[in-house]
Amino acid sequence: MRAVVLVGGFGTRLRPLTLTMPKQMLPVVDQTMIERVVRALGHHGVTEAILSLGYRPDAFMEAYPDGICAGVGLTYAVEPEPLDTAGAVRFAARAAGIDETFIVVNGDVLTDLDVSGLWDFHHTHGGEGTIALTPVEDPSRYGVVPIDADQRVIEFVEKPPVGTAPSNWVNAGTYVLEPSVLHRIDEGRKVSIERETFPGLAADGSLYAVESSAYWLDAGTPESYLQAQLDIIDGLRGETEPAVHPSAYLEADATVTHSVVMQGAHVGSAVQLINSVVLPGAHIEEGSVITDSIIGSHARVGSRSSLRDLTVVGHATAIDAGSVFTSARIPASENQ
Repeated sequence: MRAVVLVGGFGTRLRPLTLTMPKQMLPVVDQTMIERVVRALGHHGVTEAILSLGYRPDAFMEAYPDGICAGVGLTYAVEPEPLDTAGAVRFAARAAGIDETFIVVNGDVLTDLDVSGLWDFHHTHGGEGTIALTPVEDPSRYGVVPIDADQRVIEFVEKPPVGTAPSNWVNAGTYVLEPSVLHRIDEGRKVSIERETFPGLAADGSLYAVESSAYWLDAGTPESYLQAQLDIIDGLRGETEPAVHPSAYLEADATVTHSVVMQGAHVGSAVQLINSVVLPGAHIEEGSVITDSIIGSHARVGSRSSLRDLTVVGHATAIDAGSVFTSARIPASENQ
């Protein structure tokens, strides 16, 4: 069983954490996001993951030089230019020589979806494609997918205006596809699987969908990236994982409440850390209060600082003592 994993995006929503690092290489409680995605695929029998790469492909190759991630073999397919979702699938599948049924997943989606069940459904229904659906409160941010009694997709409505969605079941970013779908995707141009390929399949009656209420999270924003960490230490995904890495150092009078402190991080005297994440090697100096925020790898927060309301500090960034930030991105980028 083979899977194409889409990891080529720039991760602009997660800046400044992604200014120098692909978002799928960001740690989620001491394991990279891509490792968690690939390990989940491996549990369902996937033996090869073809990474569709664009932004900073070297980061993946350096992290997994032997071509193995979580026990699954890796194949690297580096796009010469951004090809959008369908274009990326076609490019990666062709590069890997895929000529049988295969899986596609978005590399920034963390889920407990029953991929094996999706695979089995696909093979018993005979369509060209089967997609997983998940329920959300605000479907206007996603591709909404109404289905009929036979679970055949009626239409594919990408990001409908608020209040107009035909249902709250949306594209969950996991698909089982026949190689014939690749013939529907033009070569050498940007093609959206959500706006072109899937609507075409639906119009031909060859697209099915499976609804699932399994854990699902698009970890591509600071808010959801933070939530992904807290969900794991809260035990909402499998066994509860330790919130504080054994190599992290916490001063005796530091207070860590519902937060993650990763490998080699240092939390100073009288620091209050609440609903936050401290990435590897970061240092928070004495008396600082960090609430609902993310501190990048090897960043340093000066003493008696206050960071709150989803403030995000980039990797290796220094914050002066006594600083106060609310909902800030440090350093800021032109897209923020």
